[in-house]
Amino acid sequence: MQVKVTYRRTSRLSMRIGKDGNVNVSAPYLTPRSEIERFVKEHEAWIVRTKAKVAAQVETRDAFYSQLELRTKAQRTEAIARLDAIVSPIVMLYSEKMGVRPKEISYRATKSRWGACNPRTGQIQFSTYLLLLPEDCIEHAVVHELAHLIVPNHSASFYAVMDRYFPEWKECTKRTRQICSKPSSNK
Repeated sequence: MQVKVTYRRTSRLSMRIGKDGNVNVSAPYLTPRSEIERFVKEHEAWIVRTKAKVAAQVETRDAFYSQLELRTKAQRTEAIARLDAIVSPIVMLYSEKMGVRPKEISYRATKSRWGACNPRTGQIQFSTYLLLLPEDCIEHAVVHELAHLIVPNHSASFYAVMDRYFPEWKECTKRTRQICSKPSSNK
């Protein structure tokens, strides 16, 4: 088992399992290696359970994203055209309502986030994988990024903007998480 130890300004030992299955231990500075090894040994059962859980989550995530073929340039171009046909009207509608104007909308096959906004430049990027979500969840992602043109962070002010222009945002967030974490049915 691969164990990576990071020494930090902390008061206790802690551990997490990375997506790669490695054990990551955070330890206070000057903690003896023997104490870290004992800590890992004491938590072997937790490590085994958590590694299995993480592996299942990674498999589920991979199965979710594999539903959209983006291997070839033609597949990517077609997916972007389909997504743009959904996103552009939503951007136009909410830009008017919210009094904002993005400078540029782009699309990339990102798995780490549904969208990204640079409030300074007015550029918004959406994940092509939004195509795997229902249209109201896509709408939520669009309004979320447009809201960052008003409030650049995730403060209470930001969520007040979301409440005003897309009050269903909490439900859409919950549904999106459920959709992405459903186990694959083709096992």
